Amino acid sequence: MHKTSAWPLALLYAALIVFASLFPFEGWREQGISPWVFLTARMPPPYWTWFDVNINMGGYAPFGFLLALAMMRSGWARWALLLATLAGTLLSLSMEFLQIYLPRRVPSNMDLALNAAGTLVGALLAWLLERLGAIDRWSRLRARWFVDDARGALVLLALWPLALLFPAAVPFGLGQMWERLEGALIDWLEDTPFLEWLPVRTEPLEALSPGAELLAVLLGVLIPCLLGFCIMRHLGRRAVFALGTVAVGVGATALSAAMSWGPAHAWEWITVPANLGLWAGLVVALLLVAVPRRACAALLLLALALHLNLLNQAPTSAYFAETLQAWEQGRFIRFFGLGQWLGWLWPYAALVYVVQRVSRRDRETAAAAAAAG
Repeated sequence: MHKTSAWPLALLYAALIVFASLFPFEGWREQGISPWVFLTARMPPPYWTWFDVNINMGGYAPFGFLLALAMMRSGWARWALLLATLAGTLLSLSMEFLQIYLPRRVPSNMDLALNAAGTLVGALLAWLLERLGAIDRWSRLRARWFVDDARGALVLLALWPLALLFPAAVPFGLGQMWERLEGALIDWLEDTPFLEWLPVRTEPLEALSPGAELLAVLLGVLIPCLLGFCIMRHLGRRAVFALGTVAVGVGATALSAAMSWGPAHAWEWITVPANLGLWAGLVVALLLVAVPRRACAALLLLALALHLNLLNQAPTSAYFAETLQAWEQGRFIRFFGLGQWLGWLWPYAALVYVVQRVSRRDRETAAAAAAAG
């Protein structure tokens, strides 16, 4: 048995599947038909496309991979493939069953079959990697590169590229949610006496200046690098980690732009402020490779606070609001729950993680000093 980050990742991914499958959680009602009617429907349905095929298989494959991996690393290798596939099938069956009560969602036996197939493919990949020894090599690599209690940070780092897939008003600008949250609260509290309790802004938000946008991009690049530095054993490997992190972030941002505006516009997000901020963030990360882990945690807290304050003091543009509408109402609805909530909440989860890590270290240090005294 091994300590593994696969369990929390699998559970989190399952929760995201539930959200994406049942979004927008509105209009629940009995439609007067059996909730199991989709099981006997025509297969494949006439409205299906290859995009739907790929999305349904690809959406469940990571869940099968993570769940099978978690089971194999926990001593259940013999049953991992079967149990992971069964869990993915039951999860998909539950989602299709509940979608019959949501008028905006359409349950399908084809969805169920492809979700189960995607789970099986992911579980088979995990089983194959385990048989080839790749998972053991990763465990040894993790032991060499990262401290023992690195699981939480590794989960956050694994989710960071996924959070970047949801379009951001500023490249690498995760956590810009207060404007939309304020609008949602006003709508919810309208015609109630509680609306007067809401501290609504009296002055309009001002767009970020080019210098402020550069700083926001710099901090957005620096934050995952500092998070990795907090759990890395050897200073010399931090430079490699920083380069890899920035490369992954650039790739995820380009993919997000391609899905939002088309492949021809995949790199149009690289404006002058974004380009300078990207390179400046990488340079700052490389300059901090020798900073101790505890100091990296303090710098990370400062960077997160400044980044979130900077982004949430600026509005989203009307053009960007149009892009969000395309994601929320168009073919990306299956990604909406996953990308939006990761993009909104990732920096706050990182903030909570670092605060807990620092406070735990403080308690451990105090306990050690008391024992020595």
